[in-house]
Amino acid sequence: MTKARLFRLSVVLGSVFMILLIIVYWDNVGTAHFYLHTSFSRPHALGSPPTAAQDEDREDLLDMDEFLEKLLSSGLRQNGPLNRKMEQAPLQGSSRPVLGNLEENVRGYDWSTRVARVSLDQEKLQAERRRMLREFCANSSFAFPAKERSFDDIPNYELNHLIVDDRHGIIYCYVPKVACTNWKRVMIVLSESLLDQGVPYRDPLDIPREHVHNSSTHLTFNKFWRRYGKFSRHLMKIKLKKYTKFLFVRDPFVRLISAFRSKFELENEEFYRRFAIPMLKLYSNHTNLPTSVSEAFRAGLKVSFPDFIQYLLDPRTEKMAPFNEHWRQVYRLCHPCQIDYDFVGKLETLNEDAAHLLQLLKVDRLLHFPPSYRNRTASSWKEDWFAKIPLAWRQQLYKLYEADFVLFGYPKPENLLKD
Repeated sequence: MTKARLFRLSVVLGSVFMILLIIVYWDNVGTAHFYLHTSFSRPHALGSPPTAAQDEDREDLLDMDEFLEKLLSSGLRQNGPLNRKMEQAPLQGSSRPVLGNLEENVRGYDWSTRVARVSLDQEKLQAERRRMLREFCANSSFAFPAKERSFDDIPNYELNHLIVDDRHGIIYCYVPKVACTNWKRVMIVLSESLLDQGVPYRDPLDIPREHVHNSSTHLTFNKFWRRYGKFSRHLMKIKLKKYTKFLFVRDPFVRLISAFRSKFELENEEFYRRFAIPMLKLYSNHTNLPTSVSEAFRAGLKVSFPDFIQYLLDPRTEKMAPFNEHWRQVYRLCHPCQIDYDFVGKLETLNEDAAHLLQLLKVDRLLHFPPSYRNRTASSWKEDWFAKIPLAWRQQLYKLYEADFVLFGYPKPENLLKD
Protein backbone atom coordinates (compact mmCIF):
# COMPACT_ATOMS: atom_id res chain seq x y z
CA MET A 1 0.00 0.00 0.00
CA THR A 2 2.85 2.38 0.87
CA LYS A 3 4.52 1.71 -2.48
CA ALA A 4 1.25 2.41 -4.29
CA ARG A 5 0.87 5.72 -2.44
CA LEU A 6 4.45 6.68 -3.23
CA PHE A 7 3.86 5.80 -6.88
CA ARG A 8 0.72 7.95 -7.02
CA LEU A 9 2.52 10.81 -5.30
CA SER A 10 5.35 10.62 -7.83
CA VAL A 11 2.82 10.66 -10.68
CA VAL A 12 1.15 13.75 -9.19
CA LEU A 13 4.45 15.58 -8.69
CA GLY A 14 5.56 14.64 -12.19
CA SER A 15 2.28 15.90 -13.65
CA VAL A 16 2.54 19.16 -11.71
CA PHE A 17 6.10 19.61 -12.93
CA MET A 18 4.95 19.06 -16.53
CA ILE A 19 2.14 21.60 -16.14
CA LEU A 20 4.53 24.18 -14.74
CA LEU A 21 6.92 23.61 -17.63
CA ILE A 22 4.04 24.03 -20.09
CA ILE A 23 2.86 27.23 -18.43
CA VAL A 24 6.31 28.79 -18.13
CA TYR A 25 7.89 27.75 -21.41
CA TRP A 26 5.05 27.15 -23.85
CA ASP A 27 2.60 29.83 -22.88
CA ASN A 28 5.02 32.39 -21.48
CA VAL A 29 2.86 32.93 -18.43
CA GLY A 30 4.57 34.19 -15.28
CA THR A 31 3.01 34.02 -11.85
CA ALA A 32 2.97 37.81 -11.78
CA HIS A 33 0.28 37.81 -14.47
CA PHE A 34 -2.32 35.72 -12.63
CA TYR A 35 -5.25 37.60 -11.13
CA LEU A 36 -7.63 36.36 -8.48
CA HIS A 37 -11.24 37.00 -9.48
CA THR A 38 -14.59 35.36 -9.12
CA SER A 39 -14.55 31.58 -9.04
CA PHE A 40 -15.57 29.36 -11.90
CA SER A 41 -18.05 27.06 -10.29
CA ARG A 42 -20.83 25.31 -12.10
CA PRO A 43 -22.37 21.98 -11.10
CA HIS A 44 -21.56 19.10 -13.41
CA ALA A 45 -24.34 17.08 -14.95
CA LEU A 46 -25.41 14.05 -12.97
CA GLY A 47 -24.19 10.77 -14.37
CA SER A 48 -23.10 7.29 -13.42
CA PRO A 49 -21.17 6.87 -10.12
CA PRO A 50 -17.40 7.41 -10.50
CA THR A 51 -15.12 4.42 -10.59
CA ALA A 52 -12.14 3.92 -8.27
CA ALA A 53 -9.78 4.92 -11.11
CA GLN A 54 -11.79 8.09 -11.69
CA ASP A 55 -11.62 8.86 -7.97
CA GLU A 56 -7.83 8.58 -8.07
CA ASP A 57 -7.65 10.85 -11.13
CA ARG A 58 -9.86 13.38 -9.38
CA GLU A 59 -7.65 13.27 -6.28
CA ASP A 60 -4.62 13.87 -8.47
CA LEU A 61 -6.26 16.89 -10.11
CA LEU A 62 -7.29 18.27 -6.72
CA ASP A 63 -3.71 17.88 -5.52
CA MET A 64 -2.51 19.79 -8.60
CA ASP A 65 -5.12 22.48 -7.99
CA GLU A 66 -4.01 22.93 -4.38
CA PHE A 67 -0.34 23.07 -5.37
CA LEU A 68 -0.93 25.60 -8.16
CA GLU A 69 -3.24 27.66 -5.94
CA LYS A 70 -0.50 28.05 -3.34
CA LEU A 71 2.15 28.77 -5.95
CA LEU A 72 0.08 31.37 -7.76
CA SER A 73 -1.02 33.02 -4.52
CA SER A 74 2.60 33.27 -3.48
CA GLY A 75 3.44 34.83 -6.82
CA LEU A 76 0.67 37.37 -6.36
CA ARG A 77 1.97 38.40 -2.95
CA GLN A 78 5.53 38.77 -4.20
CA ASN A 79 4.84 40.56 -7.46
CA GLY A 80 1.56 42.39 -6.92
CA PRO A 81 -1.45 42.12 -9.21
CA LEU A 82 -0.26 44.44 -11.95
CA ASN A 83 2.43 43.94 -14.53
CA ARG A 84 5.12 46.61 -14.23
CA LYS A 85 4.86 47.22 -17.97
CA MET A 86 1.46 48.75 -17.33
CA GLU A 87 3.02 51.72 -15.54
CA GLN A 88 3.30 53.80 -18.69
CA ALA A 89 2.00 57.14 -19.82
CA PRO A 90 -1.37 56.92 -21.56
CA LEU A 91 -1.22 56.31 -25.27
CA GLN A 92 -2.57 58.95 -27.58
CA GLY A 93 -5.40 57.97 -29.88
CA SER A 94 -4.74 57.76 -33.58
CA SER A 95 -5.65 60.88 -35.53
CA ARG A 96 -7.52 58.95 -38.23
CA PRO A 97 -8.99 55.48 -38.81
CA VAL A 98 -7.27 52.74 -40.75
CA LEU A 99 -8.50 53.06 -44.33
CA GLY A 100 -8.80 50.46 -47.03
CA ASN A 101 -11.74 48.43 -45.74
CA LEU A 102 -15.06 48.98 -47.50
CA GLU A 103 -17.21 48.50 -44.43
CA GLU A 104 -15.21 50.97 -42.34
CA ASN A 105 -15.13 53.48 -45.21
CA VAL A 106 -18.90 53.23 -45.70
CA ARG A 107 -19.81 53.54 -42.03
CA GLY A 108 -17.09 55.93 -40.89
CA TYR A 109 -16.06 56.75 -37.34
CA ASP A 110 -17.35 59.08 -34.70
CA TRP A 111 -14.35 61.33 -34.10
CA SER A 112 -16.03 63.66 -31.64
CA THR A 113 -13.81 64.82 -28.80
CA ARG A 114 -16.24 64.02 -26.01
CA VAL A 115 -14.97 61.72 -23.28
CA ALA A 116 -17.36 59.04 -22.07
CA ARG A 117 -18.24 59.63 -18.44
CA VAL A 118 -18.24 56.60 -16.24
CA SER A 119 -21.53 56.55 -14.40
CA LEU A 120 -21.47 56.33 -10.63
CA ASP A 121 -24.05 53.57 -11.03
CA GLN A 122 -21.82 51.37 -13.22
CA GLU A 123 -21.07 48.98 -10.36
CA LYS A 124 -24.77 48.58 -9.60
CA LEU A 125 -25.52 48.14 -13.28
CA GLN A 126 -22.94 45.38 -13.62
CA ALA A 127 -24.18 43.66 -10.47
CA GLU A 128 -27.72 43.69 -11.87
CA ARG A 129 -26.64 42.30 -15.25
CA ARG A 130 -24.67 39.48 -13.61
CA ARG A 131 -27.49 38.75 -11.16
CA MET A 132 -30.03 38.45 -13.98
CA LEU A 133 -27.72 36.15 -15.91
CA ARG A 134 -27.14 33.86 -12.92
CA GLU A 135 -30.82 33.74 -11.99
CA PHE A 136 -32.03 32.72 -15.44
CA CYS A 137 -29.22 30.17 -15.78
CA ALA A 138 -30.34 28.65 -12.48
CA ASN A 139 -34.05 28.83 -13.34
CA SER A 140 -35.13 25.30 -14.28
CA SER A 141 -38.34 26.55 -15.91
CA PHE A 142 -36.37 28.58 -18.46
CA ALA A 143 -34.86 26.13 -20.93
CA PHE A 144 -32.87 26.45 -24.14
CA PRO A 145 -30.53 24.08 -26.03
CA ALA A 146 -27.36 22.97 -24.20
CA LYS A 147 -28.21 25.03 -21.11
CA GLU A 148 -27.73 22.15 -18.67
CA ARG A 149 -24.44 20.80 -19.96
CA SER A 150 -21.25 21.31 -17.98
CA PHE A 151 -18.17 23.17 -19.15
CA ASP A 152 -16.43 19.83 -19.74
CA ASP A 153 -19.20 18.87 -22.17
CA ILE A 154 -18.56 21.84 -24.48
CA PRO A 155 -16.58 20.68 -27.54
CA ASN A 156 -13.25 22.42 -28.14
CA TYR A 157 -14.40 23.90 -31.45
CA GLU A 158 -17.17 25.77 -29.57
CA LEU A 159 -14.56 27.57 -27.44
CA ASN A 160 -12.95 29.42 -30.33
CA HIS A 161 -14.50 32.76 -29.32
CA LEU A 162 -12.72 32.91 -25.96
CA ILE A 163 -9.57 35.02 -26.44
CA VAL A 164 -6.95 34.87 -23.68
CA ASP A 165 -4.50 37.58 -22.62
CA ASP A 166 -2.09 35.98 -20.17
CA ARG A 167 -0.10 39.16 -19.61
CA HIS A 168 -2.98 40.89 -17.85
CA GLY A 169 -5.17 37.95 -16.86
CA ILE A 170 -8.11 38.65 -19.18
CA ILE A 171 -10.49 36.43 -21.15
CA TYR A 172 -12.74 38.05 -23.76
CA CYS A 173 -15.55 36.25 -25.53
CA TYR A 174 -16.09 38.08 -28.78
CA VAL A 175 -19.51 38.37 -30.38
CA PRO A 176 -19.51 39.46 -34.06
CA LYS A 177 -21.44 42.66 -34.78
CA VAL A 178 -20.92 43.85 -31.19
CA ALA A 179 -17.80 46.04 -31.55
CA CYS A 180 -15.68 42.89 -31.68
CA THR A 181 -13.20 44.30 -34.21
CA ASN A 182 -12.13 47.03 -31.82
CA TRP A 183 -12.18 44.80 -28.75
CA LYS A 184 -9.95 42.35 -30.63
CA ARG A 185 -7.63 45.26 -31.37
CA VAL A 186 -7.53 46.08 -27.67
CA MET A 187 -6.70 42.45 -26.83
CA ILE A 188 -3.85 42.46 -29.38
CA VAL A 189 -2.34 45.58 -27.82
CA LEU A 190 -2.64 44.19 -24.29
CA SER A 191 -1.30 40.73 -25.08
CA GLU A 192 1.38 42.03 -27.48
CA SER A 193 0.46 39.13 -29.74
CA LEU A 194 1.21 41.03 -32.96
CA LEU A 195 4.33 42.98 -33.90
CA ASP A 196 4.86 45.78 -36.38
CA GLN A 197 8.51 45.71 -37.55
CA GLY A 198 9.48 43.89 -34.37
CA VAL A 199 7.60 46.25 -32.02
CA PRO A 200 4.21 45.49 -30.40
CA TYR A 201 1.32 47.67 -31.49
CA ARG A 202 0.46 50.40 -28.99
CA ASP A 203 -2.54 52.04 -30.65
CA PRO A 204 -5.48 49.69 -31.42
CA LEU A 205 -6.43 51.62 -34.57
CA ASP A 206 -2.97 51.11 -36.06
CA ILE A 207 -3.71 47.39 -36.40
CA PRO A 208 -4.93 46.53 -39.94
CA ARG A 209 -8.36 44.92 -40.03
CA GLU A 210 -7.11 41.87 -41.92
CA HIS A 211 -4.76 41.07 -39.02
CA VAL A 212 -7.45 41.67 -36.40
CA HIS A 213 -9.63 38.82 -37.70
CA ASN A 214 -6.77 36.45 -38.51
CA SER A 215 -7.28 33.46 -36.22
CA SER A 216 -3.53 32.96 -35.82
CA THR A 217 -3.28 36.36 -34.09
CA HIS A 218 -5.20 35.34 -30.98
CA LEU A 219 -4.74 32.65 -28.33
CA THR A 220 -8.17 31.08 -27.95
CA PHE A 221 -9.41 28.25 -25.77
CA ASN A 222 -9.94 25.91 -28.70
CA LYS A 223 -6.17 26.02 -29.36
CA PHE A 224 -5.38 24.65 -25.90
CA TRP A 225 -5.89 21.03 -26.84
CA ARG A 226 -3.15 21.27 -29.46
CA ARG A 227 -0.74 22.72 -26.92
CA TYR A 228 -1.61 20.90 -23.71
CA GLY A 229 -3.36 17.67 -24.69
CA LYS A 230 -5.22 16.08 -21.80
CA PHE A 231 -4.29 18.94 -19.47
CA SER A 232 -6.09 21.52 -21.64
CA ARG A 233 -9.43 21.51 -19.81
CA HIS A 234 -7.70 21.67 -16.45
CA LEU A 235 -5.69 24.73 -17.51
CA MET A 236 -8.80 26.35 -18.98
CA LYS A 237 -10.54 26.01 -15.61
CA ILE A 238 -7.57 27.51 -13.78
CA LYS A 239 -7.61 30.52 -16.09
CA LEU A 240 -11.39 30.84 -15.87
CA LYS A 241 -11.02 30.92 -12.09
CA LYS A 242 -8.15 33.42 -11.99
CA TYR A 243 -8.76 35.74 -14.93
CA THR A 244 -11.28 38.53 -15.51
CA LYS A 245 -13.87 37.36 -18.04
CA PHE A 246 -15.96 39.75 -20.12
CA LEU A 247 -18.24 39.92 -23.16
CA PHE A 248 -20.32 42.54 -24.96
CA VAL A 249 -23.85 41.89 -26.20
CA ARG A 250 -26.52 43.66 -28.23
CA ASP A 251 -30.26 43.59 -28.90
CA PRO A 252 -30.56 40.28 -30.81
CA PHE A 253 -32.86 41.60 -33.57
CA VAL A 254 -30.73 44.70 -34.12
CA ARG A 255 -27.64 42.49 -34.31
CA LEU A 256 -29.34 40.51 -37.11
CA ILE A 257 -30.06 43.73 -39.02
CA SER A 258 -26.43 44.77 -38.61
CA ALA A 259 -25.19 41.38 -39.81
CA PHE A 260 -27.44 41.56 -42.87
CA ARG A 261 -26.30 45.08 -43.75
CA SER A 262 -22.64 44.22 -43.33
CA LYS A 263 -22.58 40.90 -45.17
CA PHE A 264 -25.25 41.25 -47.86
CA GLU A 265 -25.69 44.96 -48.62
CA LEU A 266 -21.95 45.43 -49.12
CA GLU A 267 -19.99 43.46 -51.70
CA ASN A 268 -18.54 40.49 -49.83
CA GLU A 269 -17.24 37.72 -52.06
CA GLU A 270 -17.07 35.05 -49.36
CA PHE A 271 -20.58 35.63 -48.06
CA TYR A 272 -22.00 35.91 -51.58
CA ARG A 273 -20.68 32.48 -52.55
CA ARG A 274 -21.32 30.71 -49.25
CA PHE A 275 -24.70 32.19 -48.34
CA ALA A 276 -26.18 34.62 -50.89
CA ILE A 277 -26.19 32.21 -53.84
CA PRO A 278 -28.04 29.45 -51.90
CA MET A 279 -30.50 32.00 -50.49
CA LEU A 280 -31.25 33.50 -53.91
CA LYS A 281 -31.82 30.04 -55.35
CA LEU A 282 -33.95 28.73 -52.49
CA TYR A 283 -36.08 31.76 -51.62
CA SER A 284 -36.04 33.99 -54.73
CA ASN A 285 -36.15 31.26 -57.40
CA HIS A 286 -33.08 32.58 -59.22
CA THR A 287 -31.02 30.30 -61.44
CA ASN A 288 -27.77 30.73 -63.35
CA LEU A 289 -26.49 33.28 -60.87
CA PRO A 290 -23.23 35.18 -61.48
CA THR A 291 -20.16 33.65 -59.89
CA SER A 292 -18.89 36.95 -58.46
CA VAL A 293 -20.58 39.40 -56.11
CA SER A 294 -19.70 42.42 -58.26
CA GLU A 295 -21.51 40.92 -61.28
CA ALA A 296 -24.51 40.05 -59.11
CA PHE A 297 -24.73 43.57 -57.69
CA ARG A 298 -24.49 45.12 -61.16
CA ALA A 299 -27.37 42.89 -62.24
CA GLY A 300 -29.41 43.94 -59.19
CA LEU A 301 -29.27 40.48 -57.67
CA LYS A 302 -29.10 40.94 -53.90
CA VAL A 303 -30.39 38.93 -50.96
CA SER A 304 -33.41 40.63 -49.40
CA PHE A 305 -33.96 40.87 -45.65
CA PRO A 306 -36.97 38.50 -45.88
CA ASP A 307 -34.70 36.01 -47.72
CA PHE A 308 -32.23 36.23 -44.83
CA ILE A 309 -34.93 35.70 -42.17
CA GLN A 310 -36.36 32.75 -44.10
CA TYR A 311 -32.87 31.26 -44.23
CA LEU A 312 -32.51 31.55 -40.44
CA LEU A 313 -35.87 29.88 -39.86
CA ASP A 314 -35.41 27.12 -42.42
CA PRO A 315 -34.84 23.84 -40.51
CA ARG A 316 -32.55 22.69 -43.34
CA THR A 317 -30.05 25.46 -42.58
CA GLU A 318 -28.53 24.02 -39.41
CA LYS A 319 -28.75 20.49 -40.71
CA MET A 320 -26.14 21.55 -43.25
CA ALA A 321 -23.90 23.51 -40.82
CA PRO A 322 -24.16 25.53 -37.57
CA PHE A 323 -25.15 29.17 -37.90
CA ASN A 324 -22.37 31.46 -39.03
CA GLU A 325 -20.85 33.35 -36.10
CA HIS A 326 -22.32 36.66 -37.31
CA TRP A 327 -25.86 35.46 -36.58
CA ARG A 328 -25.23 32.62 -34.15
CA GLN A 329 -26.87 33.17 -30.77
CA VAL A 330 -24.65 34.67 -28.05
CA TYR A 331 -25.41 31.82 -25.65
CA ARG A 332 -23.90 29.43 -28.21
CA LEU A 333 -20.82 31.58 -28.74
CA CYS A 334 -19.98 32.46 -25.12
CA HIS A 335 -21.69 29.81 -22.92
CA PRO A 336 -22.86 32.23 -20.19
CA CYS A 337 -24.44 29.48 -18.09
CA GLN A 338 -21.16 27.52 -17.97
CA ILE A 339 -18.78 30.48 -17.57
CA ASP A 340 -19.26 32.98 -14.74
CA TYR A 341 -18.55 36.29 -16.49
CA ASP A 342 -17.23 39.17 -14.38
CA PHE A 343 -18.39 41.90 -16.76
CA VAL A 344 -21.30 42.08 -19.20
CA GLY A 345 -21.09 45.09 -21.52
CA LYS A 346 -23.73 46.23 -24.00
CA LEU A 347 -23.31 47.95 -27.33
CA GLU A 348 -26.16 50.30 -26.42
CA THR A 349 -23.94 51.69 -23.61
CA LEU A 350 -20.61 50.97 -25.29
CA ASN A 351 -18.75 54.17 -24.42
CA GLU A 352 -19.60 54.08 -20.72
CA ASP A 353 -19.13 50.31 -20.40
CA ALA A 354 -15.80 50.30 -22.24
CA ALA A 355 -14.39 53.12 -20.11
CA HIS A 356 -15.54 51.39 -16.92
CA LEU A 357 -14.12 48.02 -17.98
CA LEU A 358 -10.69 49.43 -18.89
CA GLN A 359 -10.59 51.06 -15.46
CA LEU A 360 -11.51 47.80 -13.74
CA LEU A 361 -8.78 46.00 -15.70
CA LYS A 362 -6.37 48.82 -14.70
CA VAL A 363 -5.27 49.31 -18.29
CA ASP A 364 -6.97 52.65 -18.92
CA ARG A 365 -3.55 54.36 -18.76
CA LEU A 366 -2.29 52.04 -21.49
CA LEU A 367 -4.93 52.70 -24.14
CA HIS A 368 -8.33 54.13 -24.94
CA PHE A 369 -11.14 52.19 -26.54
CA PRO A 370 -11.30 53.13 -30.26
CA PRO A 371 -14.10 55.42 -31.49
CA SER A 372 -17.40 53.78 -32.34
CA TYR A 373 -19.09 53.80 -35.73
CA ARG A 374 -20.90 57.04 -36.50
CA ASN A 375 -24.08 55.42 -37.81
CA ARG A 376 -24.42 52.14 -35.96
CA THR A 377 -27.58 50.19 -36.72
CA ALA A 378 -30.12 51.72 -34.35
CA SER A 379 -32.70 49.93 -32.21
CA SER A 380 -35.34 52.32 -33.55
CA TRP A 381 -34.93 50.75 -36.98
CA LYS A 382 -36.43 47.42 -35.92
CA GLU A 383 -40.00 48.23 -36.84
CA ASP A 384 -39.07 49.45 -40.31
CA TRP A 385 -36.85 46.46 -41.05
CA PHE A 386 -39.37 43.90 -39.81
CA ALA A 387 -42.43 45.59 -41.35
CA LYS A 388 -42.37 43.27 -44.40
CA ILE A 389 -41.62 40.13 -42.36
CA PRO A 390 -44.76 38.02 -41.77
CA LEU A 391 -45.97 37.94 -38.16
CA ALA A 392 -45.52 34.15 -37.92
CA TRP A 393 -41.89 34.50 -38.99
CA ARG A 394 -41.25 37.22 -36.41
CA GLN A 395 -42.69 35.01 -33.68
CA GLN A 396 -40.53 32.06 -34.77
CA LEU A 397 -37.48 34.28 -34.93
CA TYR A 398 -38.06 35.50 -31.38
CA LYS A 399 -38.21 31.89 -30.14
CA LEU A 400 -34.94 31.23 -31.94
CA TYR A 401 -33.20 34.12 -30.14
CA GLU A 402 -35.30 34.20 -26.97
CA ALA A 403 -32.46 33.02 -24.72
CA ASP A 404 -30.30 35.99 -25.75
CA PHE A 405 -33.17 38.41 -25.07
CA VAL A 406 -33.85 36.96 -21.62
CA LEU A 407 -30.32 36.24 -20.36
CA PHE A 408 -29.03 39.70 -21.18
CA GLY A 409 -32.06 41.72 -20.14
CA TYR A 410 -33.44 42.86 -23.49
CA PRO A 411 -37.21 43.44 -23.42
CA LYS A 412 -39.41 41.22 -25.51
CA PRO A 413 -40.35 43.19 -28.69
CA GLU A 414 -44.09 42.90 -28.09
CA ASN A 415 -44.97 45.38 -30.86
CA LEU A 416 -43.30 43.07 -33.42
CA LEU A 417 -44.91 39.92 -32.12
CA LYS A 418 -48.56 41.00 -32.25
CA ASP A 419 -50.88 42.21 -35.02
